[in-house]
Amino acid sequence: MAKSRLFRSTMVVSSMTMLSRILGLVRDVVLMGVFGAGGLMDAFLVAFKIPNFLRRLFAEGAFSQAFVPVLTEYKEQRTLHEVQLLISRVSGVLSLILLVLTVAVLAFAPLVIQLFAPGFVGDNHKFDTATALLYLTFPYLFFISMTAFFGSILQSYGKFAPPAFAPVLLNVCMIVGAWLVAPLLDKPIMALGYAVAVAGLLQLIIQLPDLYKQNLLTAPKIDFEHEGVRRILTLMLPAIFGVSVTQINLLLNTIFASKMLNGSVSWLYSAERLSELPLGLIGVAIGTVILPSLSASRAKADMAEFGKTLDWAMRLIIVIGLPASVAMFVLSDILMNALFVRGQFSQTDGQMSALALQCMAGGILGFMLIKVFAPAFFAGQDTKTPVKIGIVSVFANMVFSVVFIGIFYLAKLPLHGGLALATTGASFVNAGLLYYFLQKRGIWHFGKHWYKMGTQFIIATLAMMASLYAVLPFYPKDGTALGKITMLIAICILGATVYGVVLLATGFRPRQLRHG
Repeated sequence: MAKSRLFRSTMVVSSMTMLSRILGLVRDVVLMGVFGAGGLMDAFLVAFKIPNFLRRLFAEGAFSQAFVPVLTEYKEQRTLHEVQLLISRVSGVLSLILLVLTVAVLAFAPLVIQLFAPGFVGDNHKFDTATALLYLTFPYLFFISMTAFFGSILQSYGKFAPPAFAPVLLNVCMIVGAWLVAPLLDKPIMALGYAVAVAGLLQLIIQLPDLYKQNLLTAPKIDFEHEGVRRILTLMLPAIFGVSVTQINLLLNTIFASKMLNGSVSWLYSAERLSELPLGLIGVAIGTVILPSLSASRAKADMAEFGKTLDWAMRLIIVIGLPASVAMFVLSDILMNALFVRGQFSQTDGQMSALALQCMAGGILGFMLIKVFAPAFFAGQDTKTPVKIGIVSVFANMVFSVVFIGIFYLAKLPLHGGLALATTGASFVNAGLLYYFLQKRGIWHFGKHWYKMGTQFIIATLAMMASLYAVLPFYPKDGTALGKITMLIAICILGATVYGVVLLATGFRPRQLRHG
């Protein structure tokens, strides 16, 4: 029954995430079509990336990874009253930290923009626009972090739908802002700032009814001396760096890109959004679902179940992540052409974004592996190992950035491609080191059954890649928008069908994806 619930929970999160990602893709198509990939869009993306980056550190990243294992332990071993006290104290401390951070950033907004986008200095219009947008977007951090806090509680109690649905509201608000509000304003780009602020509040509100039903909606109280709060803060501080290293690497790319050609931030953003589609559908969904399960297995000292859960997660990750990485690489050009090239987003913008996606595509699998390996450490309340690995990964990203930018410069290629390739390299350094320590400590390793499965996955992926290359010449680059999207969908269906048929022909069966 527990295994069935785990699979159903993954499907719930994955389906909600799919809805969010599809709407997110529509959102990005709308934004690029309305505003293009120029300086104003670059300004918004930087102003939005700053609270998003901190959100992933404080909320979806370090905080949830530190909070869920402690909450799960309280749930398994203590009374409901003690759980309520923990939630009350943690919400009070988290709210205070977020409020202080929000006030500090808003007080020094121009300096923050200068720190995160030094390339904007000297372009007064872009710099001032980014600063004005930051005043609107940064309060989003408070709302979305509290949303993630409440979502972590619900996930620990098996309620995955409300937290997974919340991002849908952000996408809807931004689409409405771009289409309906922007034309009414003197500075249309400001509509996106208002949309982000409203979305944050809505995402928080929809969590509350389910918390109330679970009798877990408690008044916040600041208490740094509470035993659970102290443990969470101790775990959280190193985890801030460890679990969010991917975001730190992407942020470094933004800093570098702000000094490159006008539009570089937008090109990288478009590529990131498409690469995050399979990552969100499977990597984030599985990482979200397995953390409470792994934490419960640790609390019960059931390492056999712990290992089975990790092995199951890895099967799902690789069966989807490997072909997704290859498909994104092969189809990068037509993906950008079909989805983004319209309105203010030119053919040149599409080609530049396609280059970035090609360079990021390989990292999709690496990012997915991190989403599974990192929770294995956090479930055991070990945050030191991931943070050490994170430090190595960030330095690797810096080195790769310098090396690849140099190579791209000598090859007379757009430099933002070197940044994207550096992110891919750093993701595999991170994932590889996480796995090294997992198997070294006897926590989990690829068993003998993986030799056969790995071969099956590779054969099926190669067959899919060959089929995609075979039909690429039939894609109508200069056709109508409907014709291009229809052909893109047909190509994707063909690739998925070939992959599935060949995988079955090699002897792989769907039952092998079951838990245990």
